[in-house]
Amino acid sequence: MSTDNKKQMHIIAQLPSGQGIEQGGWRWPGADKAAFINEDVYVKGAQLAEKGKLDGFFLTDSPGIYVDMTKMPPHHSLDPLMLTALMAKATEHIGLITTMSTSLHEPYNIARAMRSLDLMSKGRAGWNVVTTGAAPVLLNYYPEILNHDEKHARSTEVWEAVLKLWGSWHKDALKLDVETGLFADSSLIQPINYKGKYVTTRGPINMPPSQQGMPVIFTAGGGNYGYEFATTKADAMYSNPPTLEYAIAFWKSMAASIRQAGRNPDQFTVFNGIGVSIASSEKEALERRAALDELGDPKSRWQYLGYMLNIPTSGIDPDKPIPAELLKRAYPSPSDQRSQYAYDLVKKGFTVREVLAHGPINYHPIFLGTPESIADKFQQWFEAGVGNGFSVVPDSGLDSLTDFVEQVVPILQKRGLLRTAYIGSTLREHLGLPYQNGLPEQKVIATSAK
Repeated sequence: MSTDNKKQMHIIAQLPSGQGIEQGGWRWPGADKAAFINEDVYVKGAQLAEKGKLDGFFLTDSPGIYVDMTKMPPHHSLDPLMLTALMAKATEHIGLITTMSTSLHEPYNIARAMRSLDLMSKGRAGWNVVTTGAAPVLLNYYPEILNHDEKHARSTEVWEAVLKLWGSWHKDALKLDVETGLFADSSLIQPINYKGKYVTTRGPINMPPSQQGMPVIFTAGGGNYGYEFATTKADAMYSNPPTLEYAIAFWKSMAASIRQAGRNPDQFTVFNGIGVSIASSEKEALERRAALDELGDPKSRWQYLGYMLNIPTSGIDPDKPIPAELLKRAYPSPSDQRSQYAYDLVKKGFTVREVLAHGPINYHPIFLGTPESIADKFQQWFEAGVGNGFSVVPDSGLDSLTDFVEQVVPILQKRGLLRTAYIGSTLREHLGLPYQNGLPEQKVIATSAK
């Protein structure tokens, strides 16, 4: 079977709040109700991802509360660095991608923490570079909200300073020569004396590079700055495409911009966020999702569906199709690209519960049905050209991730779309990236956000 990176998809796994994609997942039968503070759930998730020969396990970070905790747990409460350190000791191959915001941390803190993880995991770390704009998080660190443009300009400086710090310890500096007594060549470990407008750091870093040099650079940022950062500075990007058509167009644009920046799009992966609900039939999968919806906040979901279709939903029987007189007035909202899918579903006569179970208002597109049909969907997207990668989010935690690894992954492997064995030991090797330690010479450093 081929193991060519260009011919196979890349997949990373997620477990938001330790429970999956649905806000009521903590109430699902058999679920760990306190999974959001149970480190074993995340470690087992990483081990499952490794069992499936996936590229990595991805952790976002939300050091604050901005959800209604009367109905659901907070997002990502446990420190992701501590979790990934535990994962590193419990796994051997899986990549470990963790988030450290450039708005909340200084360059040396990031450089030291991420290099520690990279060494502890023997070259399997990835740094998800994001800025932070949510007030409930920012106000835990600053007395007021950060200026938008300054926040992005600072992010560019932090990224540059971190990579320079990593490069301040040359790969040949560490000697460990017992006979001569030479521990390291200090001429290859030098301060960087970085002085930007927003951050300053002397350096050098106090640790050598890992087997892969430095962590793989991910980004999950949106908007113009996030796009520019991805195309000029990152190795991979986390994306939430509302539709397949959007994902195709986004990757075409990204690939062109990456080439314009003098980089190789074959060495860049877009990880499209996909929710999965696996069952023995599509009908059973829809019933499963409807049951999960009921455990969350179904009324707010009905209201948002009404917003997407520009009709009121109060008084509508959720177990019946949209009444004909309302359906005549409905049209997809131009402000939400998912609305067309919702509109198509109601036009087919599905009930409100059934429409929502299909996932048109979910943050991620939902692949639901049998393992075979879900594998078909992944193959369809992959072959359509969406950037080669997927970030899989199960609907109900470890049980759903187990089903994906044990039922969907073998089908993709049998089709030659996914590796059956790791052919390298580092995350860079998993993603087909070369060794790197510091700023590559061909990159032009931006001095301000665009």
